[in-house]
Amino acid sequence: MQAVNLRSFRQKARLNKKKLRSFLRKIEKDIPRELDKLTTALAPAVWQEVDCLTCANCCKTMSPTYTQTDIKRISKHFEVTPAEFTKKWLRKDRIGDILNKNEPCQFLDLKDNKCSIYEIRPADCAGFPHLPKRKMVDYMHVHKQNIEYCPATYKLVEKMQEALSKVS
Repeated sequence: MQAVNLRSFRQKARLNKKKLRSFLRKIEKDIPRELDKLTTALAPAVWQEVDCLTCANCCKTMSPTYTQTDIKRISKHFEVTPAEFTKKWLRKDRIGDILNKNEPCQFLDLKDNKCSIYEIRPADCAGFPHLPKRKMVDYMHVHKQNIEYCPATYKLVEKMQEALSKVS
């Protein structure tokens, strides 16, 4: 596993995001056979190349969407009411999603990039970056967004593009 150089990643993502997003749009329109199997097969190679603890860009620049279940679980851990937890740490965005008030995430330890509530983190965090999924095509919109924030997503899309170009 390699340490992530965020500066280098951001530059590379900025240069290639249009091309990779275009590739993902094509996949949405013309779904390759065995797409789910392909992404499942590629994911282990991605994780050989990306060490999340050297990155934590998701926690530094994005917010998970909290569910009411997440809020109840996490507020119980802190021994506060869901309303108190929400008032202190969360906000609603323009479409009604419940997000962190601040970036980076209040639960991220910036010294070691570890989550202080890892065992009870929001479901959105636990699933991130959503690499291999059943019905992978349903996650293309997520990957189009995440390629510029998450080195693992970026790598997966690169590997998908490479693998599918060999099939064409």
